[in-house]
Amino acid sequence: MNNQGRPTAVAGMAETAPATISGDRGLDHEEGLIFELGRDGMTGVDLPQTQVSESRLGGQRRKGAIGLPGLSEPEVVRHYVRLSRMNYAIDSGLYPLGSCTMKHNPRLNEKMARLPGFADIHPLQPQKTVQGALALISELMRWLTTLTGMHSVAMSPKAGAHGELCGLLAIRAAMEARGEDRKRILVPESAHGTNPATAALAGFTVEEVPATSGGHVDADALEAKLGPDVAAIMLTNPNTCGLFEPRVLEMANAVRKAGAYFYCDGANFNAIAGRVRPGDLGVDAMHINLHKTFSTPHGGGGPGAGPVVFSKALAPFAPLPLLIHDDAGFRYIENREDLETGSPFGRMCAFHGQMGMFVRALAYMLSHGADGVRQASEDAVLSANYILASLKDVMSAPFPGPCMHEALFDDSFLDGTGVTTLDFAKAMIDEGYHPMTMYFPLVVHGAMLIEPTESESKESLDRFIHVLRVLAGEAKAGNRARFDGAPRFAPRRRLDETRAARKPILRWTQKTPVADAAE
Repeated sequence: MNNQGRPTAVAGMAETAPATISGDRGLDHEEGLIFELGRDGMTGVDLPQTQVSESRLGGQRRKGAIGLPGLSEPEVVRHYVRLSRMNYAIDSGLYPLGSCTMKHNPRLNEKMARLPGFADIHPLQPQKTVQGALALISELMRWLTTLTGMHSVAMSPKAGAHGELCGLLAIRAAMEARGEDRKRILVPESAHGTNPATAALAGFTVEEVPATSGGHVDADALEAKLGPDVAAIMLTNPNTCGLFEPRVLEMANAVRKAGAYFYCDGANFNAIAGRVRPGDLGVDAMHINLHKTFSTPHGGGGPGAGPVVFSKALAPFAPLPLLIHDDAGFRYIENREDLETGSPFGRMCAFHGQMGMFVRALAYMLSHGADGVRQASEDAVLSANYILASLKDVMSAPFPGPCMHEALFDDSFLDGTGVTTLDFAKAMIDEGYHPMTMYFPLVVHGAMLIEPTESESKESLDRFIHVLRVLAGEAKAGNRARFDGAPRFAPRRRLDETRAARKPILRWTQKTPVADAAE
């Protein structure tokens, strides 16, 4: 380790390059935080000295330093470009994260989203001035209801968990309309982790449904838990083990017979879009992550969008606003009293959704067509099964397959090696890959969940498979040096993640200089 805390050699390998004078290594630049780089009196613009009277500021004149670093414009640009080079990105390599769907985002989508008629509109504009945008939303709604086989869709939810809340609030409103006070929600072990939290937030109590040894929901246990106090089941299908639920119709019928509703977590819809319509499976409500299934930016590239599709039974309780098309054109119904039918439970947010995400999603749909959406699902499933088949002789798979869009492995192949799941994942960083999802789903010990998506070529998958096969072999051969302390080639070495999670430093503070001791 050199004097700046950066790796200079790999254990067992000789250092082949001398230390640099600058501390940088080629295009890998080393510099401090932007606050440490800033200097007093430096600015990116020249402003004339201006006297502002106190009366104009209403007594709000700043009395202390603003606390921002002083840098020139090129210094700011270079700093953030250098930081961006430290990020792993879908444009630089395969993203194997399971249950997250980091797929390629076609630049066509971005170009369309930046068109002035979409990018420059304001949610408070008169509706007659945004007829084109409303027509786009209407067309996207048609695609979503057609792909899912559902009756209607609410477009305002901002992401998956927000969509879950929307669906459960509609279910709660439907129960209240029936004069029933059902408070229990059944959530399988293999559901997404936000499901029980959302149910609790909506005022329900949560009861877990166990999984079978094959990774599916135990349909018999589910039926045994149904009763007059159950409002709904929240099922993820395909589930977080990457498996399609073979008894889903049986479970849907049992739920409906008990007078409850069937909520489906649609985060994994990208595995079945164009192949299976959730409405045909008995689903009453399902959110759709546009940022997963239809390629739009995910996470830090967001914001996301989570439209919720509803069955005919729940459609009357969908939230406001409602987009309609009549002789006057496209318009939103904003108030309950303006409705002829229906009993919306309220609103999910101030405005009407994420316009940029809507444009990107529809651009993806139209450029692919119905057959292309179907092929994307088929290719995603094919890629995951290719990885599962290529690795399960050297890495242990808790379920033999076939899988859907995700290949799931556990850590039993590392037994006796002294190498942990975390060690294995960190070694992948040295090989130029972002680690897969680790320790999730919780029903599998030491889980490693890999979702390659349909946007990877066979050659890309083959390189990834080769790296994992060699790493598995090295672990079993006892080559601990490759894993201990990895990553070595990343900008920073392995962090104390437990300490970072429990005692995060979220704000930079200037260090107080320590005075020299008196002699």
